[in-house]
Amino acid sequence: MEFATDHLVARILLTLNTLGFSLGPAIADFSKTHATNPLWTPHARFHVVWQVLSYCGIGLISLGLIWIGGPTASLRLWLAWGLALAVYAGFFATVFSMPMYGGKVADVNGIPPITTVQVAGRAVALDVNVTVFCVQVTVLALAGLAML
Repeated sequence: MEFATDHLVARILLTLNTLGFSLGPAIADFSKTHATNPLWTPHARFHVVWQVLSYCGIGLISLGLIWIGGPTASLRLWLAWGLALAVYAGFFATVFSMPMYGGKVADVNGIPPITTVQVAGRAVALDVNVTVFCVQVTVLALAGLAML
């Protein structure tokens, strides 16, 4: 198998980004705060396991698109970029639509916020997922710039 070596910076950034939406949630969500949380309904636990396993599968496909060489390598990089964008866009669409369905980014028995900061005189908790995924979207943007 031939490994692609062009656009190396973009490939490394996309790899980190892919691990961020696949391996990261697998580590965080297959735990007592999510998949085995007794306070969650069984159906909610089913959905989180399904989601994480799906993202792991998408991640494996993305890693192949990123690193396997051959014709259309640049096009495959953009496809991996688009898959990551779809995952992160879905996350942020879910965050911004929480008032419509009564969602929250964290549970009281879940992963605690990183810290609390003052924004316009109001205390705002920095959620781990939102903070990490903001960094990941920045990495994704940098990967896109590196592919230009």
